[in-house]
Amino acid sequence: VQLQAFGGGLVQAGGSLRLSCAASGRTFSSYDMGWFRQAPGKEREWVSTISSAGNTYYADSVKGRFTISRDNTENTLYLKMNSLGPEDTAVYFCATAMYENTPGEYDYWGQGTLVTVSS
Repeated sequence: VQLQAFGGGLVQAGGSLRLSCAASGRTFSSYDMGWFRQAPGKEREWVSTISSAGNTYYADSVKGRFTISRDNTENTLYLKMNSLGPEDTAVYFCATAMYENTPGEYDYWGQGTLVTVSS
């Protein structure tokens, strides 16, 4: 399984970005997918999950601002981020589980894409 995240960059506070994560190596639609982030000097934190059934979940810190989605025909995961603030500056990672129906488990990780929000 390979995951490649891209779409990060430098954006001003209040702006938007859309991250993408291209997946390959197995049937994409059968697995939950998630986004995580790691800010400088901080632990990695969970951001959002979309289940194989399309159910979505968000951390309180991004709820109402971020939208996770997936395109199973393109094997791609997305994270649309609106109303960005400096606190959203981090390396963003996509991840997925090794097995189906294992909520909260993430075994495969992409390489990360850097999002920098200037104030």
